Amino acid sequence: MRAIATSALPFLMAFAMVSAQEFIPNYDEGKVPPYTLPDPLVLQDGTPVTTAAQWRERRRPELLGLFASVVYGRTPAKTMAVTARVDSTEKAPDGRAVRKQVTLTFGEAPDAPAMHLLLYVPANAAGPSPAFLGLNFEGNHAVHADPGIRLSTAWLPSHVTGVVNNRATEASRGSEASRWAIDRILARGYALVTAYYGDLDPDFDDGFRNGIHPLFYAPGQEKPAPDEWGAIGAWAWGLSRALDYLERDPDVDAKRVALMGHSRLGKAALWAGAQDERFAIVISNESGCGGAALSRRVYGETVGRINRAFPHWFSDTFTKYNEREQDLPVDSHQLLALMAPRPLYVASAVEDQWADPRGEFLAAFHAEPAYRFFGRPGLGVNEMPAVGTPVGATIGYHVRPGKHDVTEFDWDRYLDFADRHRMKGAGPGSTPSAQ
Repeated sequence: MRAIATSALPFLMAFAMVSAQEFIPNYDEGKVPPYTLPDPLVLQDGTPVTTAAQWRERRRPELLGLFASVVYGRTPAKTMAVTARVDSTEKAPDGRAVRKQVTLTFGEAPDAPAMHLLLYVPANAAGPSPAFLGLNFEGNHAVHADPGIRLSTAWLPSHVTGVVNNRATEASRGSEASRWAIDRILARGYALVTAYYGDLDPDFDDGFRNGIHPLFYAPGQEKPAPDEWGAIGAWAWGLSRALDYLERDPDVDAKRVALMGHSRLGKAALWAGAQDERFAIVISNESGCGGAALSRRVYGETVGRINRAFPHWFSDTFTKYNEREQDLPVDSHQLLALMAPRPLYVASAVEDQWADPRGEFLAAFHAEPAYRFFGRPGLGVNEMPAVGTPVGATIGYHVRPGKHDVTEFDWDRYLDFADRHRMKGAGPGSTPSAQ
């Protein structure tokens, strides 16, 4: 699909709505086609994987390469100079947290792109705090009404509360606060670290002229090659750069960082967690097609629909599998298996059939064999649990009541999961344990 010109931005949402209207999703389990999942424990040449060493040395790199070449696109090997500047450190208004704002600048050009980190750290922490890290949809100022958070100056979608001419206003503050549960996170002894995903790549199809992609072009290159990264790859890359910074921040224990993403940012979190094993826990909240849901089920959103509605998210190579999900050399259970042996949580919502809750559960279930190499249990259940009933061991799962969103119910489960895997109380620099 051709890139949408910048002048067409006001029509982007209408474009996506039209695409959705033309597409008729399947929500009937009886119409799910027969499928055979590719085995996470069999190499491309047919050799069975029987040891943890084979997994580490052969199968894991092979799967990473397949997801890079076929789905998300290759992340550039080129390194980028990143400069960190702490803009402010001060007590938040209620005194329970220290609010820190940090700018990460990519490259050395005067107009180099930058990602702005917002940190809330428990004010009474005895040492470096474990943390949850995630990208947000509406700017850092949207995650809390705190007037001390700097308004984002980046491009923002016009449908977001308080946005005028694609720019934030004071009316934007706290517009996404219900999804972040900052008070709950702090009360449980965790820090929160977030950044606006549009700092890395604005979420519209502009031919990759904005954001970080041009930093990595070869001379004369104007857009990523068909097998190079799209927006999800850029968002995932930014999450790793945030973790780079946290390794140098004395207020956060970078060895105890749980990565969380919702919806398209859940896809980015999974891809970041697959590539970067420094993330201690990886959490997918309703990431659906191209994330935690099995593509071969062709249930809800499909590969063809997502590629047509959002042509900038994945690599162009992924479009070869539009309406050909059964021919994909990989599926999402193998993506989830790449988190092994680290704790992984997958969450769904019962009214979010678009993201295929059953497909997300089945992917988590079929990721389990990779965990057995390390003596770690997976889900520990064979059937999808009842609504509102969390299950699992090293792999956690729940399907909650309600729609596509992040709720306090979700956060309580993630906090419980992090506690269970010793994200707290084991001392600075300790590694979380899968139980």
